[in-house]
Amino acid sequence: MDRNLALEAVRATEAAALAVGRLIGKGDAELAERAACEAMRSALNAIAIDGEIVIGEGDRGETDLLYAGQIVGTGIGPEVDFALDALEGSLVSATGGPNALSCVALAERGKILRCPNTYMEKIAVGPIGRGIISLDRSPTDNLRALAEAKKVYVEDLRVAILDRPRHEGLVAEVRRVGAGIKLLSAGDLSAALATTNPDSEIDILMGVGGAHQGVLAAAAIRSAGGDMQCRFRPRHEQEAEACLAAGILDFNHCYTLEELAGDNVMFAATGVTTGDYLRGVRFFSGGAMTNSVVMRSKTRTVRFIQAIHRFDFKPEY
Repeated sequence: MDRNLALEAVRATEAAALAVGRLIGKGDAELAERAACEAMRSALNAIAIDGEIVIGEGDRGETDLLYAGQIVGTGIGPEVDFALDALEGSLVSATGGPNALSCVALAERGKILRCPNTYMEKIAVGPIGRGIISLDRSPTDNLRALAEAKKVYVEDLRVAILDRPRHEGLVAEVRRVGAGIKLLSAGDLSAALATTNPDSEIDILMGVGGAHQGVLAAAAIRSAGGDMQCRFRPRHEQEAEACLAAGILDFNHCYTLEELAGDNVMFAATGVTTGDYLRGVRFFSGGAMTNSVVMRSKTRTVRFIQAIHRFDFKPEY
């Protein structure tokens, strides 16, 4: 793919974010999710591509919008695989919390890992930590290695971890070694992105979270020059069987960035609510402002886009 399609796909994440904007804090997660999906689908279908969703909002039959296997685009143009989350953090947006965003990853056909909606053990860092982290090492060893690479004390590091009972042991070990923790109510995708920003307060992401969000994060982190490793952690027999059916046979295998998101992957995201990486949608008289990021692994280009949308000159989403 010679075109930077993420520059076109960002219109889809902007559309989804704007569609949710006036539903933030209204308490209806289902309505917000549907509004985002409808807006994203409409925008994706306007792009000159032959696209297929490989990670979406569910499987065919579970949802009628943006399901795995759905074809998007005009049908004329390069063959592209999509991983997407029209609204990462629907419950968060419904309560007005932080780190909700809309995102897509895209690559040539067959270059994004197809996986069921299960869980992953994850570790993610920015460019300074590339090549030094490993899920085969303890959290203590990873933090000491990252501190050495950053030329700081372990005590200077901040670790993002989802605030879940399953992470009690991880939280205890991180605190024993001396690092600080940012406990996340939700939104480990936004926190993974934040590790690539030198101005972020998050140095590393650890813990178990959604597999689909892990693949999306891998596309972004690869584009930004960071590093990430994942292991599948199905929660029950049904998820384990879904993994096996998808060709994921070894739950001890440590997936690298290259296995999760292949060559020339692109990523676009727009903030819905303000979080660790992007600001959320803000309305003003006659329009709104969005903040987005567009990345491309081939060139390691990272573009931050602040867009002003005038509803008197364009349709309101």
